[in-house]
Amino acid sequence: MADAQALDEVVRFTSDLIRIDTTNRGGGDCQERPAAEYAAEQLAGAGLEPVLLERTQGRTNVVARIEGTDPSADALLVHGHLDVVPARAGDWSVHPFSGEIRDGVVWGRGAIDMKNMDAMILAVVRSWAREGVRPPRDVVIAFTADEEASAEDGSGFLADEHGALFEGCTEGVSESGAFTFHDGGGRQLYPIAAGERGTGWLKLTARGRAGHGSKVNQENAVTRLAAAITRIGEYEWPLRLTPTVRAALGELAALYGIETDLHDVDRLLEKLGPAARLVDATVRNSANPTMLDAGYKINVIPGEAVAYVDGRYLPGGEDEFRTTLDRLTGPEVEWEYHHREVALQAPVDSPTYAKMRAAVEEFAPEGHVVPYCMSGGTDAKQFSRLGITGYGFSPLKLPEGFDYQALFHGVDERVPVEALHFGVRVLDRFLRTA
Repeated sequence: MADAQALDEVVRFTSDLIRIDTTNRGGGDCQERPAAEYAAEQLAGAGLEPVLLERTQGRTNVVARIEGTDPSADALLVHGHLDVVPARAGDWSVHPFSGEIRDGVVWGRGAIDMKNMDAMILAVVRSWAREGVRPPRDVVIAFTADEEASAEDGSGFLADEHGALFEGCTEGVSESGAFTFHDGGGRQLYPIAAGERGTGWLKLTARGRAGHGSKVNQENAVTRLAAAITRIGEYEWPLRLTPTVRAALGELAALYGIETDLHDVDRLLEKLGPAARLVDATVRNSANPTMLDAGYKINVIPGEAVAYVDGRYLPGGEDEFRTTLDRLTGPEVEWEYHHREVALQAPVDSPTYAKMRAAVEEFAPEGHVVPYCMSGGTDAKQFSRLGITGYGFSPLKLPEGFDYQALFHGVDERVPVEALHFGVRVLDRFLRTA
């Protein structure tokens, strides 16, 4: 089991990493190198030989390998990203890059997404070095840049240019799963991610006839775009159940003593109450308009108008997603992928999933582990290019009323010290047996 020093280190590492501002504003505006050097220093202190890799100056990734006791076994990838989304200090109760530890809680941007998991990985690896522990199979550690944007400087770069560093890896774990979900009725659920919806960020362009704002214009680009955006925003996507979501609904229904009626999923979700939040965003594709850009003067009708849409599609659902967008945009609006990544599906009956479940249940015997599919995406998408099956497993034991999912990219992001201790113990237990 992880030693007392590991419990102290995970808190310190989380705080230290938060204090290193790795804000990713998109468009290449980020510097992960200071955090990468910090992580590499901790890995080197555990006797490993970390490699620092950059596609773009300052956008640094770290990779290291721990040799397992069984050289014939497949390797396991354990990865976390070093960048974070922006935070406005004026909106927060504490400075978002203070890493302040107050009342048993570590505060700051990245406390949940995902410098906490980075710190857990470092603490476990250093604990193993002190004990002389070697895992059953090779474990490859990767800390990545650019996850909060395109991943082109991070996991995409590693997968495309440095695949040899991940030789033998068939499975990987990262964010976001094995956290406590309180259902409001006394039950504690621990969802482990076994799938992700695909990313389909779209750029829509409407063209028309530019002209004076006082004149009749039946070819108004803004009007055409607005009509398409309205159709997209109001569209009700049909139900599509993937194997992971079917498994999740089945286990949740059994837990609550509800008949699993997959012919009326919406009604089933109603019966599940708050627990439906683990599933409801992943029973359909989705497309949400998020940005508009048109015009340059109030009395000028522009010849072009642009919008952006955050689209997500289920495993196996991209073809339907594309044909639906063709229909909803219509003949007067063009659309293209601004950013696209694949949907993922992982088996919930694998030995690795069983070991994750067992690790959580050892330290949270009152909890109920269930599978789920992430509504968004992670670096697992890029690593899947190497044939690596990804799971979401960054364990945290959270008190009731602590809304884990709301803190992703939210204000006053924070993580309890006890949650970090739990995470280290569970991650250590899992990796020793995986």
